[in-house]
Amino acid sequence: MADEQQTESITTTTGGLPLAGRVAVVTGSSRGIGQATALRLARMGADIVVNYRSDESGAAETRAAIEALSRRATAIQADVSVEEDVQRLFKEVESQFGGVHILVNNAGTTRDRLILQLKLEEFEQVVRTNLTSAFLCTRAALRTMLRARWGRIVNVSSISGIMGQVGQANYSASKAGLIALTKSTAREVASRNITVNAVAPGYVPTELTSTVSEEFRKYYMDITPLKRYGTAEEVAAAIGFLCSPEAGYITGQTIAVDGGISMH
Repeated sequence: MADEQQTESITTTTGGLPLAGRVAVVTGSSRGIGQATALRLARMGADIVVNYRSDESGAAETRAAIEALSRRATAIQADVSVEEDVQRLFKEVESQFGGVHILVNNAGTTRDRLILQLKLEEFEQVVRTNLTSAFLCTRAALRTMLRARWGRIVNVSSISGIMGQVGQANYSASKAGLIALTKSTAREVASRNITVNAVAPGYVPTELTSTVSEEFRKYYMDITPLKRYGTAEEVAAAIGFLCSPEAGYITGQTIAVDGGISMH
């Protein structure tokens, strides 16, 4: 096993693309962090499955950008909070690519409201989209990874899942759940050379966060030691590292990409 790990590392550091021959599924990759991640993994040599729920034009844009990098890509519509859609998604991946080696659970949504005003359906919708989807996709992807005895899973959590946030009881709960899902899954599959990690971004200007108030943005700027917002590309860089051979001894961890907000 040690010799195999050393060979993998040497291959990476002698000029080859570190993820050449790997297939990555990135959920919610028609825009924002998901799109940046799909492009990052493509530059590292992976072929990419672009997943989207409704933004077909954004998914097509992501796919075209990946193909411009001379990587294989496909865009598959699926609501990953729905079990039947997830089953269809991974059957298509199996048919087109033979399976999946890397899974990035990035699909997410928000329905911000103070808890006394939060409706049950708003709570459940956010949990389904942010957390249940990761469970469904992880379970489906692991079938291939376990056979291959290699895999990388990265869950996109949030500092809200570490610290909590006013008006985000549903979102914070779902993102904290992702961290726990990460740790439990990592323990279950570590013996098969599959790593499972999470990233926890701070405030990153994307379409998802475009409805955040100016007051909220100022609050985040005030509590961020680096005194700036993050970028989707910076989060994608962390995800890319966790998917790389160099991160083969890292599992069950949550990497905060938040400008220092949650340092401890």
